[in-house]
Amino acid sequence: MSRLFRFLIVWPFKIGVISLAVLIVSIVLLRFLPMSTTPLMLKRFVEAPFTGHTMMIDQQWADYDDISPWVFRGVIAGEDGGFMRHEGVDWRAVENAKRANPGRIKRGKPPLGASTITMQCARNAFLLPFRNMVRKAFEVGITYVIEFIWGKKRILEVYVNIIEWGDGIYGIQAASRHYFGKAAKDLTRDEAARLAAVVPNPRRFHVNSPSPYTKKRIAFVKGRMGVAVPR
Repeated sequence: MSRLFRFLIVWPFKIGVISLAVLIVSIVLLRFLPMSTTPLMLKRFVEAPFTGHTMMIDQQWADYDDISPWVFRGVIAGEDGGFMRHEGVDWRAVENAKRANPGRIKRGKPPLGASTITMQCARNAFLLPFRNMVRKAFEVGITYVIEFIWGKKRILEVYVNIIEWGDGIYGIQAASRHYFGKAAKDLTRDEAARLAAVVPNPRRFHVNSPSPYTKKRIAFVKGRMGVAVPR
């Protein structure tokens, strides 16, 4: 076997196997351990000097039972109404988006998204926020793994603890204290709906000074907050 063949074939294969093993071990460990840093947080930190955003990272972990159930109902209502039914990827939503988006784009409307909460959790926890097909393939693969290893309750717990809720604000505990001056377990239905409404773009939508569009999203979320949550 030539050295060139070994370099071009064998070593990339070994690196891939090692990387996969590290990923699986990380997923297993994070089934039990709190998560305090994500690729998105690191990306925001590096970008901050060039974008004018804060370099501060305010993230405080809160266990599932220390978070108001309204928070979970709110993010499910706003981001993934089928969360309790699908196995990670909502293929029906994917097909609907494929059919509807060409027409929506022609009419100047934003495209429909098909990312589930599990997919968003996989993306936020393990992948850099760059859009390409390779990353999407990894995202889908990780999605099914964390559905199997973590389960719905842990996925929701991790998700609300790591997503961005404003400039330098990550996780529901930091968001609750920043916007409402209280612990996440004390959030009301209205407060949880306001937080859930800005999840799609927390740097553009504002919790305490919502635009007319954000107010519509808040009303939409509140109208669907009767959804079931894991116990």
